[in-house]
Amino acid sequence: MAIGPVRLLLDTHALLWWLSDDPALPRSVRRVIARETNHIVVSAASAWEIATKVRLGKLDSATELAHDFTAYLARESFESLSVSVEHGIRAGLLPGPHQDPFDRMLIAQAQAEKLPIVSNEKAFDYYGIRRIW
Repeated sequence: MAIGPVRLLLDTHALLWWLSDDPALPRSVRRVIARETNHIVVSAASAWEIATKVRLGKLDSATELAHDFTAYLARESFESLSVSVEHGIRAGLLPGPHQDPFDRMLIAQAQAEKLPIVSNEKAFDYYGIRRIW
């Protein structure tokens, strides 16, 4: 049975590992991202997270990406997802122990947009979103 096109939200680490061809990204996940019928979505929150970590010296390997994020997304044919007021409110009101603001925004966006998220973060399962890994 053929599966139709799916929109998938990439967690920041999945995006970084995809772009750097890092073996930490499992082959099965790589195939899902590479499937031409799938639409890959990257959050503005990931751009914010990457730029913040580059500025703090925690992610020197992504300096070029931080400065040319939009071009990288275009090259990969990935769709960008802006942060809306609804996303912000949802992220701020999320229950539970997870405190990372970037992850909370990705969770909120996955919920609001009904997007499965490509992530190895098992903590996301608490929030009832479909996680692909």
